[in-house]
Amino acid sequence: MTDVLSKLLSLPKTSQGFTAHRSSVVEQTADHHERFPHKTPRLDHDSDSGSAYRSRDLKGKAVERNGPIRIQVQILTPKAPTKASPNPYALLRRCTQFLLTRGSQTELLPATFECIYTTCCSQVRVPGQGEMLYEMLVMEIDQCNFRLLRELEDSRDSGNLTDWLGQLVQVCEWFENKVALLQSLLAYLDRAFISKDTKRQNIRDLAFTSFKRKILNDAHMVDCVRASVLEWLDTERSKRTALPNRMMIRNLVSHLLLHDMYDIIFERFILEQTLSSYTNEAKDMVNLSAEQFLTHVTERTREERERAEAVCGGIGETVKEIVQTCRRGLLESKLDWLAKGALGPLMNAQGTDQLRSIYAEFEALDSLSILCRELKSYIQTSVGDIVKDAEHEDDMVERILTFKTYADHALQHSFVSSSAPNSSFSYALTDAFTTGFKARRNKPAELIARHLDKLMRRGQRNTSDAEWESMLEKVLALYRFTDDKDVFRTFYTRALAKRLLLEKSASDDFEKGALRILKERYDPEFGQGDHMFNDLALSREILREFHNRIPETSSAQKLSVMVLQRSVWPFAARKKDVDLHPSMHTDLMNYATFYKAKHQGHKLEWDHALGTATIKARFAAGNKDLTVSLYQAVVLLLFNDETEIGYKAILEATRMDEPELKRTLQSLACANKKVLKKRPVGRDVNEDDMFYFNADFTDPRAKVHINSIQAKDTPEESKRTQSHIDSDRKHYLDAAIVRIMKAKKELNYEALKAATIEAVKNHFSPEVTVIKQRIHGLVDQDYLKRDERDMNNFIYVA
Repeated sequence: MTDVLSKLLSLPKTSQGFTAHRSSVVEQTADHHERFPHKTPRLDHDSDSGSAYRSRDLKGKAVERNGPIRIQVQILTPKAPTKASPNPYALLRRCTQFLLTRGSQTELLPATFECIYTTCCSQVRVPGQGEMLYEMLVMEIDQCNFRLLRELEDSRDSGNLTDWLGQLVQVCEWFENKVALLQSLLAYLDRAFISKDTKRQNIRDLAFTSFKRKILNDAHMVDCVRASVLEWLDTERSKRTALPNRMMIRNLVSHLLLHDMYDIIFERFILEQTLSSYTNEAKDMVNLSAEQFLTHVTERTREERERAEAVCGGIGETVKEIVQTCRRGLLESKLDWLAKGALGPLMNAQGTDQLRSIYAEFEALDSLSILCRELKSYIQTSVGDIVKDAEHEDDMVERILTFKTYADHALQHSFVSSSAPNSSFSYALTDAFTTGFKARRNKPAELIARHLDKLMRRGQRNTSDAEWESMLEKVLALYRFTDDKDVFRTFYTRALAKRLLLEKSASDDFEKGALRILKERYDPEFGQGDHMFNDLALSREILREFHNRIPETSSAQKLSVMVLQRSVWPFAARKKDVDLHPSMHTDLMNYATFYKAKHQGHKLEWDHALGTATIKARFAAGNKDLTVSLYQAVVLLLFNDETEIGYKAILEATRMDEPELKRTLQSLACANKKVLKKRPVGRDVNEDDMFYFNADFTDPRAKVHINSIQAKDTPEESKRTQSHIDSDRKHYLDAAIVRIMKAKKELNYEALKAATIEAVKNHFSPEVTVIKQRIHGLVDQDYLKRDERDMNNFIYVA
C-alpha cells in the first residue's frame, strides 16, 4: 500500500513530458486561496486566426511559437481540519492501538486508510507533532509486544509444546502483517520526519527491534522455542519419518530469519543437539559390524539432509553443517574401528560403491589420513600373505595381479577427490606393494620372471592387441615393487635366452616390446636382450652361408648352429659335455672349420644343453617324427645298435653328467610318452635299471613332441642361479664400496653403510650383515684400512 500511495502522491518537479504539446497559456490567479488555475481569456487583438497558434505568458506577453513552454506544478496542501473535527492526534493513536490489538477486525477501524494517511500528513507538517506521533508509536508498539508476550506465556502454561509453537508462528505472522500495514499508513511520518534524523529507526525497524527485545530475547521464550523444536526433532528421528508439522518449523525459521534471531535461537541449538544425539546413538550401537554401521551412517546422513533441506533449505551453509554434525557425532569416536573393520571386507568383496561411501564419510570429517593408513596396512598385509604362501606359489603372480587390478580400480573409482584419484592413496598403494614384496626375499622377483616366461611362450591367443599389451604391462609393472631387481633380471634373461634358442617364443615382436618397456621405464641394463637378437640374426646369416657352400645332399643341410657371445648370454661354460653320435660330430666339425676360416682368432665352445633334434622312429603302429632335446636324441640313437641297454652302459657311452642323464631317461621312460621302457617299473631311475625300446608306443599325431627337460628350470638349476646371483651381489657391493671410499677417502662405518645401500638400491636391497662382511673383506684385501684412533673409521688405501 505504501508503494501505491507513493506513486499517487509523489510527482516530479520538472519534466519534459509536455515539450511537444502546445496550448494556451495557463494563468495562476493572484489569490493563493484559489485551488484551481483557469485560462486567460483572449484579448481583441488576439482574436485573429493566428491567435490560435500563439500563447501569452503570465504577464500577457505573446510567446513565440517555437519557443520553450514552461509548466509549473503547484503542490496542493490539504485543508487543515476544522475545529469541529476530532483531535487528529487522538484519532491516529486510537487507530494505531486498534491495529496493534490481536483479534480486532479491520472493518471496525475508527477511520479509513485514506483518512489515516491524510491525517498523518497534516500532523507531521505541524511543528512538534511529528515527535509526538513518533513517541506514541514507540509506546504503542512496546505495549503490543507486552500483550503478545503475556499471551504466549499464558498459552505455554496451559498447552502442549507443538500447539504453543504453532501459536508463536501465528503471532509472528500477525505482527509482521500489522507492521507492514502501519508502515504504509504512516509512510509520510517515515519520509518527512523519521528519515531526517539518522538516530531514529524507521517504523519497520522500530517494531521489529521491540518484538525482538520483548519476545524473542526473552529467556523463557527462547527455552520454550528450543524445547518445542527439540520435541519435534526427537520425534522425527526416533520414528524416522517426516511429521505433518514440519512446515510449521519451516515457517518458524522464516520468521527467525526476518528478526535476525535464526542463528541464536535455532541454528546453534540444532547443531548442538544433533551432535549430542548422534554421539549418544553411536555409543549405543555396539552390536553392529563395521559394514552395518557404515550403512546406518549413510542412511542417517541422508535423513538429516532431507530434513534440513525441507526446514532450512537455501539458508547459507546450514544444511551442510547439520549433515556434517550428524556425521561427526556418529563417526568421530569410531573412525579407527570403522576403517579397520569395514575397509578389508569391502576390498575383499570388491564393493566399489561402498568404498566410495566410506571415502566420502572420512573426507567429510577431514580424516582421510586414517583411511589411507588403514588401506596401506590392508594392502601390505594382503600382498605379504600372498607372497609368503609357498604352497600356492605357482599362481602367486596371478593372485597378485588380480588383487592389484582391483586395487587400481578402487583407486580410480572409490578413493577419488575432485574427479581425480587421491595422490596420498596412490603413494600408499605403491608403498604397500613394495613392503609386501619384502615379506619373502628374492622369490617374488623370480616368480614374476617365470610368469612372464609363460606369457611369452603362450602368446596372444584369442586376446586383442590392446588386451595383450595391457596384460603385459601389468606384469612388467610388478617389477618396480621388488627390491631384488637383479634376481628378476637374471631369471628373465635366462628365460628369454631359452625361449630364443629353443624357438619357444610366441612372437619376436612381443619379446622386443617387453624389452623396450623394461629398458625405457625401469632399467637400462635390459638392453642386453637387444644383443641377443643381434647374435641370432648374425648366426642365421652365417648358417645360411654355410648351407650354400656344402652339397645339397649333405646331412649338414639339416644342421642349425647358433654362434653366441659368451658375455651376452647368461650361460656358464661347461667343463665337459656329452659325446655326440659320430654323424652329428662330423657335421659340427665341418661347421667349425668353415667358421674359423671366416673368423680367424675366434674360439668355439660347444654347449649341447639347449640343443634340439628331430629323429625318425619306427614303431609297430607306424613311423613317427620325434622332436626331442639333443641329450634325448643321443640316448635314443644308442638303441639303433642295441635293443636293451643298462643305465651304466648308457652313462659310459654318452659321458653325460649323472643328474642330467637321470632326468633325460626319466623323460623318455617314465613320463606320459614312453618311447623307452625300463625294468623294474618305477618313476625313479636307478643305477641297476635296464632300458629297452618301446616298439608298441602309439600316438595319434605323426609328429610327437617329447617334453624337453632342459627347457624347464629345475630346483637344482634355480639354486645354482640363486648362488650365481649371491656371488654377483658380493662383487657389486665390493665395487660400490671401493668407488665410495675412493671418492670420499675416509668415512665412518654408518656413513659408508648408508652410502653403499644408496649406491646399489636400484639393483637390490642388501642386508646390513652382508655389507659389514664385504667391508671386512676389503680390509683384509688391503683396499681399506681402519683408523688407528677410531676403529669405526675406514680409510681408502690407494
